[in-house]
Amino acid sequence: MADSPADDLTEAPLPATPNFTCHLHPRRESFEHGLLPIPKLIFTDGVQTLSHAKSDLLASSSNDRVNPEIVSQVLQIPIEHSRLLMQTLSAVLQDDSDSLVAAKTSEDIDAIGANVFDLLVLLYIQSYKRLLPKGHKDSAAVADVWPSTSAFDGFLSALSPLQLVRSNSRKFVPSQTDEEAHQLSYLYKHMPNILELLADSKDVDSGDSMVLSMDKFEHLGLLFYYGERGSPKSPLSQNTPFFANSDPDMPAVPVPASQVLDWFLQSISSSLDHISDRVSLRENGPSTSSDQDAAMTDVNATSLKSSSSSRGPSFIEGISKSSYGLKAPDFKGSSVKVVNCHESVIYILAPLKYATVYGCSDATIVLGAVGKAIRVEHCERVHVIAAARRVCIANCRECVFFLGVNQQPLIVGDNHKLQVAPFNTFYSQLEEHMTQAGVDANINRWDEPLALGVVDPHDSLSHPAGASDVLTESATCLDPDHYTSFMIPNWMGTEEAGCTKDNPFALPDSYLTSQMKNLKNLVEVKQSLRETQLDESRKRELSSALHACFKDWLYASGNIRQLYCVHGG
Repeated sequence: MADSPADDLTEAPLPATPNFTCHLHPRRESFEHGLLPIPKLIFTDGVQTLSHAKSDLLASSSNDRVNPEIVSQVLQIPIEHSRLLMQTLSAVLQDDSDSLVAAKTSEDIDAIGANVFDLLVLLYIQSYKRLLPKGHKDSAAVADVWPSTSAFDGFLSALSPLQLVRSNSRKFVPSQTDEEAHQLSYLYKHMPNILELLADSKDVDSGDSMVLSMDKFEHLGLLFYYGERGSPKSPLSQNTPFFANSDPDMPAVPVPASQVLDWFLQSISSSLDHISDRVSLRENGPSTSSDQDAAMTDVNATSLKSSSSSRGPSFIEGISKSSYGLKAPDFKGSSVKVVNCHESVIYILAPLKYATVYGCSDATIVLGAVGKAIRVEHCERVHVIAAARRVCIANCRECVFFLGVNQQPLIVGDNHKLQVAPFNTFYSQLEEHMTQAGVDANINRWDEPLALGVVDPHDSLSHPAGASDVLTESATCLDPDHYTSFMIPNWMGTEEAGCTKDNPFALPDSYLTSQMKNLKNLVEVKQSLRETQLDESRKRELSSALHACFKDWLYASGNIRQLYCVHGG
């Protein structure tokens, strides 16, 4: 089907004008964490291929759910990619009651499977192109991409991830508002096709050949939410004129798909107008440093610390040569973005659903418990310590990831010299937060990184023929002799009531042996120093030598940033 609306979805009279006191918003999580750089999952022929896939998937299922093997056969993709697709769906599903969300292992996913219509919606938006930086040379060619380039892009090929971020100053980098408008515009254009995938055929004599039931309509919750973030969530259907106040004990009568389409087009248009009004008001009115819809700050900006609103994620932005931390009571929502922080230590000690780390360098970032997904992008020489269900690493260089992760770490884009290691810290409430977030300490796949393409097909940049077949550089395992535990300082409230007394993730034997050896060496050195008989001048010489070696180690290892808490905490 073409991108233009289908005839049977556009001829019905307009429904009653929606109430636009609250507005329809795109679910950013699906676009930020739900896109996979797998070319065979990107369909550019509208719904032609996906309609055939829909028929084959439903024919293989008695309850509208399919397992990875069936999906692998229908889409002709490896079984590993099929499971990855379902894991990705699990990470962005809006309905936490779906049993797929609780699946922990490959066996669980195989047994539970995924809903066919959720899969179809996720597969359709794989055609989404992220918003390009404003003024990028390719912006006239495509209108679709968040700043993400590859090593094959001649314009920025010589730039490191951090230099790339620096090259995109505030006036060039898309804001959160830009992204939301871009996502809404994409959905406006493609709603006819998406609805066709969800709609059922009906007797032509009734006047409308396509109808949409309420349960099929709810699958659109993967793409939209109604109202404001932080407000009580209600099913998407309850905010429509045709399904609102339906009796839960009596299924609502299916609605003509054309009526649903018209309602969506009106609602999206109203939301875009609302965004335009907000932008106009912000540009013409006084600006504030806490405006979360402002573009990501330039890396030379002064520290902005944190901003938060009930609508969107908490932001930690522009921290430089300092330490900063947030705990569970500091969060209004369930997600965080750490943006443009340099030579700093950031502590996020809270149970969250989503976390994004973007454009940071020479920093240590501790993420306590993230139950859905983490994305780390355009970072250099960053240490990320995270307990999470899922981690995606994109376009990073010389970073080390200390992970307690239930799924394989996903590595995409242009990466260099990445290392992975077992999780290496704890705080008193960590296990409580992991339980709330749904992170299982008994499963840690930190050493099974999955490398996908070096080219992200969701960007809009030009790439040479064959570039999409090149795999990104994977991560290597950190040498056990270089593994050390990370201590969270008391000023972050680590002494608060909690049951966690040690790292909840079991260490592999080689790392445990190395850690025990280091502890033994430390005890022996301390004992030797106590027993050594030296005069005062020799003690001063020894003390000076130890301090010099310790200082060299602090800078060489990057642990000097941990001392910033003494000065900037």
